[in-house]
Amino acid sequence: MLVAGKATGVTTVGELIAAAKAKPGELKFGSTGIGTGTHVGVEKFNQAAGIKALHVPPSPNDSNADTIANAIASRFTYCLVPISLALPHIRDGTLVALGVSTARRSTLLPEVPTIAEAGVAGFDFPIWYGIWVPAGTPTGVVDKLANDIGRVLAGPDLREWIAKHGGEPMSMTQPEFVRFVEQRVRLLRDS
Repeated sequence: MLVAGKATGVTTVGELIAAAKAKPGELKFGSTGIGTGTHVGVEKFNQAAGIKALHVPPSPNDSNADTIANAIASRFTYCLVPISLALPHIRDGTLVALGVSTARRSTLLPEVPTIAEAGVAGFDFPIWYGIWVPAGTPTGVVDKLANDIGRVLAGPDLREWIAKHGGEPMSMTQPEFVRFVEQRVRLLRDS
C-alpha cells in the first residue's frame, strides 16, 4: 500500500506525482530498509511515474511500525508498507491510502484504487514470500516439505488468517514457483 502522512496534504497518487515533478529530487520517501521490498517497490513506482525523490532509510533498529510512525510524523512524504500494518492508521485518519501496489484492489480497502488505476499504467508490485532450501537438499526432503507446506496452505484457518491480513495464499508446484520467481526477477530487471 502506497501511503502518505495526513499532514503532507497529499491525498492521491496524482497529487504525489505532481508535487514530485514540481520539485524534482526534493520530496522524500521512506522504506523499511535499503534493498527491502518496500524500498525497491517505491523506486519502481518513482521510475514508472517519472519522478525523482530522496530515499530516507530507517535507522538500524527501526521496525515497520517506526516507518509508519515516521510517515505519520511527515519525516518523509510517502512510503510503501504492508496493508495490514497501515490499516489501523488509515482508518484513524493519520495515514492516507494513495494506492494499492498490486494489480487488483485489496479486499480490506476496496475503495482504494490500485496504483495502475490511479494513473501509473501497468504498475504491479506485490510483496510475496517463498520458501527455499539449500542447494543439494535431498529430493525426498524437498518433496516432503513441498507437500506439507501445500497441505497447510490449503487449510481454511491459515487461508482465512492470510486474507484477514491483506494477503492472498498462493500454492505452487516447485516448477511453477521457479517460473514465478524468474518472471518477477525479469520484471524488476527490465523496469
